[in-house]
Amino acid sequence: MNLHLKSKFKLTTKITSVFVFFLVILFVNNQAFAQAKDFIVVLDAGHGGKDPGKVGLKKAKEKDIALNVVLKLGKLLEKHEGIKVIYTRKTDIFINLWERGKIANRADANLFVSVHCNSWHTQSPNGIETYVLGVHGNNKNMAVAKAENEVILLEDNYEERYKGFDPKSPESLIGLTLMQEEYLDQSIQLASLVQTNLVKDLKRRDRGVKQAAFVVLYHTYMPSILIETGFLTNPSDNLQLNSEKGQATISKSIYKGILKYIEQLSINTVTGIEVIENEIVATNSKKSKEVESAYIEESNLIYKVQIASGSRKLETKSYNFKGLKNVERVKVGRSYKYYLGNTNSLEEIKELHKTAKSKGYSSAFITTFKNGVKIAAE
Repeated sequence: MNLHLKSKFKLTTKITSVFVFFLVILFVNNQAFAQAKDFIVVLDAGHGGKDPGKVGLKKAKEKDIALNVVLKLGKLLEKHEGIKVIYTRKTDIFINLWERGKIANRADANLFVSVHCNSWHTQSPNGIETYVLGVHGNNKNMAVAKAENEVILLEDNYEERYKGFDPKSPESLIGLTLMQEEYLDQSIQLASLVQTNLVKDLKRRDRGVKQAAFVVLYHTYMPSILIETGFLTNPSDNLQLNSEKGQATISKSIYKGILKYIEQLSINTVTGIEVIENEIVATNSKKSKEVESAYIEESNLIYKVQIASGSRKLETKSYNFKGLKNVERVKVGRSYKYYLGNTNSLEEIKELHKTAKSKGYSSAFITTFKNGVKIAAE
C-alpha cells in the first residue's frame, strides 16, 4: 500500500471512529431519556362527599375549596413535561384516609400534597400553616390533627380498619409508628418552600411549618405535607379562600413551591451527561480510573448513602435497617441521620445506593463530603 493510500485509510478510520463514538453517545443519551421516570405528584383534596370538612362563614365548605385548589394546582403541574399528576379525588366523593395514602403508594409517587382549610371556635385565629408528620407538636397542633383525623369515624368498618385507633385520643396519635421519619428532611424542605410562597403571595399571617400526627400522612411512603390554607372562620381568610381569585393564588403558590423543590432535587440528580460519561468509563476503564483516582486524591471526596433520618436514636444493628450492615449514625441538631458506606469510589457508592433501594429505602440518596463536611447530594 502506497503512502497516499495509507494516509487515506488512517483518515477514514479516524472519521469512522469519531462517527461511531457520537452514535454511542446519542444511543446512550436516548436510552437515558427513555428510561427517565416521571416525577409523580399525588394531590389530595381533603374531605369530600358525605364529609364536608369544616364549614365556615357564608357556609363555605372545606371540601369544595380544597377540591377547587387541587384541580387548579394539577392543571399548572400537568403543563410540565416529566411531571405526572395523580388525584385522590377529582369530584365531590368520599375517600377513606387510608385509601388516599394507598393511591400514592401504588403510584410509587415522589410527593404527596394534601390540601385543607382550618377553623376555630372563634373568628380571631387566621393565617396559613403547613404540616409534616410528627408527634412533637404542641396541644394546638394536636387539636388540628384530631379534627382532620375524625373523618375516619365516617368510614365503613373503621374499627376493623384502624384496629382500635381513636382519632380523639392523644395516646392513639402518639402511638402512631413514625415511618414518615425516613422522609422527614424532604417533607420539611417541601413544606418550607410551599409555606414561604403562600405567606408571601397571599399576604397572610405565617403560622409556620409544624409537626402533627395526621393519619393521611402516616399512610404514605414518600415526602408528604398537609397544607392548612387558612381559617374559614376568619372573615378575611374566608373571603380569600372562598373566591376564585384567592383559590387561583393559593394554587399558584403551592405550584411554585413544588417546582422549587423539584429544581433543588434536580441539582443533585445523576444526569444524562453523567450516564454518558459512565459509558465512556466502561470502554476506556484504565484511563478513566486514573483520572478519577487523581480527582479524588486532589479533592478528598468521600461518598455515603443516606438511608434514613429522624428524631429516634437507633442502634446501628442490621436488624434495625432491614439487614444492612455497617450503618453509621450521625447526630445533626436534635435529629439523627443514618448513612451506609464510606468510600471515595463512585462505582462502589452507586452499588450501595442500589442495595439500599432494593431493601426498601426508596428515598435513599448519595451524599458527598469533602474533608468531613457535607457538600452535595446526588
